Amino acid sequence: MFEQKTEKKCAIFLANGFEEIEALAVSDLLFRAGIPVVLVSLNDEPVVTSSHDVTLIADTTIAGFDFNAYDMLILPGGIPGTPNLKACAPLCDAILRFHAQGKSLAAICAAPSIFAELGILQGKTACCHPSVTEVLQAHGAIVSEENAVTCDHFITSRGMGCAIDFGLAIVTHFLGADAAEKIAKGIVWNTTK
Repeated sequence: MFEQKTEKKCAIFLANGFEEIEALAVSDLLFRAGIPVVLVSLNDEPVVTSSHDVTLIADTTIAGFDFNAYDMLILPGGIPGTPNLKACAPLCDAILRFHAQGKSLAAICAAPSIFAELGILQGKTACCHPSVTEVLQAHGAIVSEENAVTCDHFITSRGMGCAIDFGLAIVTHFLGADAAEKIAKGIVWNTTK
């Protein structure tokens, strides 16, 4: 059962070719933490197909989506999911508005390259999949090899293997480190350290 712990709301955007673990692990962690989250299809219908041919039904579509009702936009990676996200003008316009307002933006795997190409990571510490490191560097980002990095209003992560760290960084952002630690223990994450 969902037990809401904050009024802050997140939206995860799904384009055909998205990396399913990066989207669903994050959605799951936010649900467990009590952070409202919706999955938004960039298609005309809620049905979206992942990079590994997994079909998912999103909560809503981007048509008429009220970006202003949300506090964080989250981009999973995947190929061709990342270029498909970047090709969505309403999403990119919203990312730029969020940045201008200092509102939270998060991306994992190849998707931080979208922020870089939009010119909003210059001078920011961020991480990404190794395949797009040069894109971030070319646009002035300071590239980290941490699993997940929070810098100002950005949270970025490196790839599918870091999806839990990414989700927990988002939980920390909204609810604090203790809440994230509780979730980590509940899912038996890194308990051998």
